[in-house]
Amino acid sequence: MGAAQVTILCLMALSLGLSAWAVVRDVPPVWRFAVPGKVPVDGAPVFETVFEYDVTAGQAHSASVVVTQGGFDVLWFEGSAEAQADVDIHGAAFRRGPEGWQAAGRDVRITRGALGRAMEPRQLVVTLGNTVENEGAAGHVFATVVSVGGWAMASVADVNMGAGGPLAARKLSLSPFLNRSHLVKSPMVEFADGSMGLPAYFEMGAAHGVLVRFGRNGRVRDTTRMSGRGQPIQPMIVPLGENRAVAWLRDFAPSGRLLVSYSEDGGRTWSEVGASDMPNPSAPVAALALGAGRILMAANDDPGGGDRLRLLLSEDEGDTWRVLRELEPNGAGARYPMLRRLEGGEIALVYSVGNKTGLRAHVLNGAWVAAQ
Repeated sequence: MGAAQVTILCLMALSLGLSAWAVVRDVPPVWRFAVPGKVPVDGAPVFETVFEYDVTAGQAHSASVVVTQGGFDVLWFEGSAEAQADVDIHGAAFRRGPEGWQAAGRDVRITRGALGRAMEPRQLVVTLGNTVENEGAAGHVFATVVSVGGWAMASVADVNMGAGGPLAARKLSLSPFLNRSHLVKSPMVEFADGSMGLPAYFEMGAAHGVLVRFGRNGRVRDTTRMSGRGQPIQPMIVPLGENRAVAWLRDFAPSGRLLVSYSEDGGRTWSEVGASDMPNPSAPVAALALGAGRILMAANDDPGGGDRLRLLLSEDEGDTWRVLRELEPNGAGARYPMLRRLEGGEIALVYSVGNKTGLRAHVLNGAWVAAQ
């Protein structure tokens, strides 16, 4: 046997040994949700508008919330039109001061050029879309990135943000099909072992919802699918207990109904997606567990008005709902909401208004919900 063959055999043995060592040392993920604590209901009721932003030309759409120390940021994409080559990610910061919530600056957070240069490896970024906080890594966000084509060819990028923009970015490995056609919309969910899951969705062809499971090191460990009736996208996942969760999904078909799926094993598997009792004009919803079976939801639930966004409350884990407030009753129209719990227990609510031409942000608390 020659030296080359001996070297190859040694390398093969080393590879097998390292693989076996990795398997032995691997700690499998815990498929149990971290149950959210109750939202406090003490104090005076608060429902405060902190941000009203409208563009004179183009679009500003898909607002999301990044929770920060002492406040929160609102992120959105803005440009001449959705999916165009001049779209960047904009942001506004809000901090609580002695006189209440105050704006602390508005600027462009991620440009296409800066993100392309931060990518590992570097690449062209044609346009940007929905962006949500990466709650598993401080200072990171997940951005919907298009390098070629439209939304059906999008990828999800984990972006490490600095004061001047992206410092580094990498695309998540989610699809064997050129790693394309995954997008994000909803906040992450936490598991009992401290790891996180990201609700995502696959949009090309047979659309379906996805829960991306990360390990403690921030790498993708597994993905689970929510599929069934219609074209379910943009899952909004709410844990109901350590093992139980509900996911509401937008029907991209559309069918006129909000879709729903359930997990009884900590998100490892999901029931076949079916129609819920709630009307929905193919629009995403936002939801937040308040504790004791109570869920707050922002939804377009009026079959006669596609842009009629209302705050709803369920006290039986989503089986029935009652209306707390109609948002934008002046007829401006609203959709694409997000709800996030802030550090002090208050709740941030953001959404788009008009024909994707503006944004609104409110801060409310549990006492206001309890008083309705």
